[in-house]
This record gives sequence, structure tokens and C-alpha cells, in this order.
Amino acid sequence: MSKRVDPGLLNELKQFGDVPIEACFNCGNCTAVCPLSTDETPFPRNNIRRIQVGLKEDILHSPDPWLCYYCGDCSATCPREAEPAEAQMTLRRWLTAQYDWTGLGRLFYTSPAWEVISVLITAVLVVLAFIVFHGPMVTGQVELNTFAPVDMIHLLDWVMAGLLSFFLLTNVARMHHFIIRKGTDAQVPLVLYITEAWQLAYNFVTQERFSKCDEKRPWINHLILVSGYVTMLVLILFLLPWFQTDNIYPFWHPQRWVGYYATIALIYGAGAALWGRFKKIRQMHRFSHLSDWLFPILLLIGAVTGILVHLFRYLGLPLATYTIYVIHLSMMVPMLVIEVPFGKWAHLAYRPLAIYFQRVKELAVEQQARKERLASSGA
Repeated sequence: MSKRVDPGLLNELKQFGDVPIEACFNCGNCTAVCPLSTDETPFPRNNIRRIQVGLKEDILHSPDPWLCYYCGDCSATCPREAEPAEAQMTLRRWLTAQYDWTGLGRLFYTSPAWEVISVLITAVLVVLAFIVFHGPMVTGQVELNTFAPVDMIHLLDWVMAGLLSFFLLTNVARMHHFIIRKGTDAQVPLVLYITEAWQLAYNFVTQERFSKCDEKRPWINHLILVSGYVTMLVLILFLLPWFQTDNIYPFWHPQRWVGYYATIALIYGAGAALWGRFKKIRQMHRFSHLSDWLFPILLLIGAVTGILVHLFRYLGLPLATYTIYVIHLSMMVPMLVIEVPFGKWAHLAYRPLAIYFQRVKELAVEQQARKERLASSGA
């Protein structure tokens, strides 16, 4: 079967990251040292070869780039310093832009100015909305739910969640189209999506493949960060009237400790990511795109301002509480609006989805091969 070659693929990918793979002479060392590479998915070598040859559609139809967790062993041992790990990371950015039908993902990844300006504009809009629509500002005592009525904030949270889910899920549909509809000739029965759905949930929560890398610390840091993020997401979407309250609870109250855990986990996880990129000790932190900085920075600011809202409320400082609350939302809203469907956060969704799609595709191919053998033996 003929393959379409795109000679401009490498130059296109270089807009998304550092990919000096012209130096690669396909020795295969990167695949040999990778603890996650298999006979069925022999990355990074196969993806590098596809880039060099210009097999754009093969890459687009493959989940392989998402199966890499960037431990960096391949780059650390590459005899030609072709940076195969960063090539995989660059492919993930490029694929995020390919899945995104709006074009915003490509814009944010290829233009730092656009990403920064979009974040600033969204933050300013949040501040302006509070200036115009905030409730009465009680200064004799802290009444946060008078200044920012929790029912209205909760409704707006759900509206934003609905919009972000729409963009993310439509992008996931495109990912499915590329990997399943275009990536295999086998018909995938609905029952496989159902019986293998546990893989999606399990890998989203644990990122278990990450733990198979030789160094466990990045996986543990990732687990802590995700646990804090998910905890905070549950509090905001489902328990906000319980969480955003003017009641002063005792220190042992679960409302406080759940919030403390989420905050500490977010600060630790985001702080570890930023510290790693600043120090560049690990291979995975040697190259950093703007989105690699922006997402943890916004997350860290959001966590710190969130705990400051809690502190100022308990200290009885009304103006400080209201001000830091506005700053908190002006950081969290652009982090969600920009990063969830179009940027770095989307990788958290695409990785387990890639494992899920790869699994159902493999099972579908096995089932089809079994049917063909039975049919041929019956004939």
C-alpha cells in the first residue's frame, strides 16, 4: 500500500519544539533502553523514522507518542544527541493541535505571544466581571458569599465546565477518528469500548505506565499533583456550597482538611515541576516550552491565592479576602479555559485515551484475525 510523504513535516514540527533528529542514524538505542517500548509499539525509533521520511498520516493515526512518559533515558543514552525524548514531546504538542478543530491549540503552541495575551485577556475579563457584577461589599466582617454569591459562582462553574467539556470531547472525537477510524481496518465492536472502559479510568487516575520508568519520583510527583487537582475539581463542581462558606469551622473539621490536602498537593506538584524546569537536573526538564511553565505557574498561583482566601477569612480581613478571591479566580479561569482543551492539561486526558484506544484496537484486530482463521478453516 502506498504512503503519502510530506517533506515539510520536520519543519512543521520544529514550530512545536526542539527536534534535532537530523542527527539520528536509526541505531535503535532509544527503543532498546525504553522500559515502555514493546514489539507492537517500538517507539521512539519508529516515530523518529516517520518524521525523517515525512509519514505525517502514520504519526497522526498512531497512539505511540502518548505512550511515552518522557523519562529521558533515550535522550541521555543517544550516541548522536538527537533528543528522541524531546521529539516525542514535540509530537504530543503537535498532535494536540491536530486534534483541536478550533485551531487555537496550534496558535497557542506556535505563538508564545498569543498564549500569554490570551491568558492576560481572560484574567482581565474576570476582574472586570467582578468590578461590574459583584454583590455588596461588607467591610465590618467577612461575608464572601455576599460579595460573590456561591449559587451564582457554582452556576458559572458548571457553565464553564460544560463549555470546556464540549471543546475537549469534540477534540477527543477527532483523536478517536484518527487513531481508530483511520488507524486500523478492523471494525471495533461497541462491546470492546464498554469492557475496556476500566482501562481508561484506571490509567487516568494512576498513570500506571509512568511507574514502569526506572526513576519513580516524577511519577509520584505526578500522582500527588493529580490527586490534588481532582480533589479540588470535585470540591468546586460538586461541593462548592459546602466549601465556599462564611462559616468558621474548627481546625479538625473535614472541610478544612480536604481543602488543605488539595492545596498542599497542588503547591507541591506544581512547585516540583517548576523547580525541575528551573534546575534542569533531569533529562525531561532540559527543554521547556512556554506551556510547560505557564500551566504549573497558574496552578501554583491559584493554589496559593486559594489558601490565602481561607487565611484572610479566618483572620477576619474582609477587603483582603475579597481582593485575593478575585485574584484567585482571575488565575484559575484562564488556566482552565486555555490549558484544559487546548494546552498542557489536555495531555492528562489524551494519554489514558491513547492507551484505551490502543487496547481496543489490538483486541479488534485479534478478533478479526480469529474470525478470518475460522472462516478459512471452515472453507
